[in-house]
Amino acid sequence: MEATSAQATGKAPVASPQPQGKGFSKPLMAALAVLTAIGVGCWVYQLAVGLQVTGLSNANSWGSYIIMFMFFVGLSAGGLIVASSAHVFNIKAFKKVALPAVIVSTVSICLAGMFVLIDLGGFVRVWRMFTGPNFLSPLMWDMLVITLYLVINVLDIVWITKGDEGKVKVLSCFALPTAILVHSVTAWIFGLQIARTWYTAIMAPIFVASACDSGLALLLLGLLALEARGLFVTGKPLFKKLAGLLAVFICVDAYLVGCELLTMGYPGAEESVALSVIATGATAPFFWFEVICGLLIPFLILVVPKNREKKGLILLASILVVLGVFCKRVWILLAGFITPFVEGVLSVPGQDLAAAGTAFGQLGAFYSPTVMELLIVVGVLALGLLGFMLLSNALLKRLPGRVRASHEEVADE
Repeated sequence: MEATSAQATGKAPVASPQPQGKGFSKPLMAALAVLTAIGVGCWVYQLAVGLQVTGLSNANSWGSYIIMFMFFVGLSAGGLIVASSAHVFNIKAFKKVALPAVIVSTVSICLAGMFVLIDLGGFVRVWRMFTGPNFLSPLMWDMLVITLYLVINVLDIVWITKGDEGKVKVLSCFALPTAILVHSVTAWIFGLQIARTWYTAIMAPIFVASACDSGLALLLLGLLALEARGLFVTGKPLFKKLAGLLAVFICVDAYLVGCELLTMGYPGAEESVALSVIATGATAPFFWFEVICGLLIPFLILVVPKNREKKGLILLASILVVLGVFCKRVWILLAGFITPFVEGVLSVPGQDLAAAGTAFGQLGAFYSPTVMELLIVVGVLALGLLGFMLLSNALLKRLPGRVRASHEEVADE
């Protein structure tokens, strides 16, 4: 209440002491660094040998790298939506978590970009994006908007840590639509492909909705980790508000997915084959995990007000939401490959795709990530966790006094 009373007397607010914990442990960060080094080594080997070390094929030209790309773009967008909404709509309570939200968003968008570069398979292909850009391609749109998005995140971090509320507020007016756009463009990469079952106008809203719930869930996990390490105090009232907002996002996400599935499964719809694959075929475990564990259970937990006051239940619900959205990325991507671009291509030695039919249980079974792919993915994830820990240790411990005071004032209100 010091900041509030200081305002009443017209004096400058006095910063209340923030808990100064030890931060994230060095042994843990060292272990993550080792995993990162292993991942880098595997990636260098992939550059030398080619994408043949992966499980990709003519039947499944996209796999784990693009799944992780979609996943982390959404995680990033959700974090920045919360941070920018605090200033655009003047939600004072959310201003307190703006910096952790932007840290989570920045790390996530960097990981998303890394997975795209890894999936390209070589630096020559990256260079061609600059020397021969095709501005009619959604892939080019995505590169441009992700670059803009990263710049906004970096500026946000700099100005928040300096306590420059004026610049942060102006930047948030651009950050909020950019956060929505970055995941919409990612959705259009899929939704504008007429030859695939992704071709639907609702793909972008589905992606944005899942970005909101997964990004907010990841932010809650980050806040719980920061509080456990003594780097940041969120407070039970704010946790309760954020958990309630997560329940709302889950409802919107479930509604949009239901609308799309109803359209796919309506009698006579061509996508009914894809729906049968999603619900009962090879992707069924991922689909039902998302529906039950990623949507239903978290909603039932968070819809009860008393549960939103318990950190353990918030932790459980947030983990389930993040895993559920990851499963959604899996079944959305892989179900689109039930129809090959070229019939009769020998994608797998000795296997004729035309003769094999178009059921995902046959075609999709050809793709499974190799050990090399998994090691690269683990390496990138380890680098992301390491980046989050380093940024949190560096920025939250050195939060300026005037910023802490404003945070305490928001908490009191």
